[in-house]
Amino acid sequence: MPLHSDKMNRSLKYAAHNLGMRFFEKDEKGLLPFLNHFRLFKVGHSKAIVNLMHKKDEWMISDINIFDYRYKITVNKSVKTYWQTVFFINSKELGLPDFYMKPEHFLHKAAAFLGWEDINFEAYPKFSKQYYLKGEDEYYIRAVMSDEVLKLFTIEKEWHLEAVNYFLILYKRNQLLRGEQIKDFYEKGMKICEMLKQNPLK
Repeated sequence: MPLHSDKMNRSLKYAAHNLGMRFFEKDEKGLLPFLNHFRLFKVGHSKAIVNLMHKKDEWMISDINIFDYRYKITVNKSVKTYWQTVFFINSKELGLPDFYMKPEHFLHKAAAFLGWEDINFEAYPKFSKQYYLKGEDEYYIRAVMSDEVLKLFTIEKEWHLEAVNYFLILYKRNQLLRGEQIKDFYEKGMKICEMLKQNPLK
């Protein structure tokens, strides 16, 4: 479990209360089995969800969660631990293609020379330079990644976004959020969700 002081734990509970969310110190809802199809949850071992905040919207259409997620990777008997705060929504209004988006780095650029290119947008070169976007149904993904979404992530850097059908997660790798940051994170996740709902192919 991340080393939160009592004061930090109180701030997380306070943030959950202000957002009308229930707070659980551990994953009492058993979320991990619902997350296994996301790339984030396919790697590592000793996986754990803590500091879970949860609510359903007033129409009972969307199930919204924010939590801290840990996994460990062992290489040559050396263990490295990764923690990140994750926004996860299950909404019947989404219906998204299977895709993942992450910050682009040198290895991605090198892979492009070998023919393993990601999805780029000529009208948004900064976005295409900043993010590696991949998925099988390129036409569907391009339809979902509207101008509004591309403009947002041209400004917002270092995010990871994964989606499949009704499920969506958003996080920054190895970044834990404090209680006072949760409201902005929640609003950002909901804003992105609303943008992706406006799918012209639905």
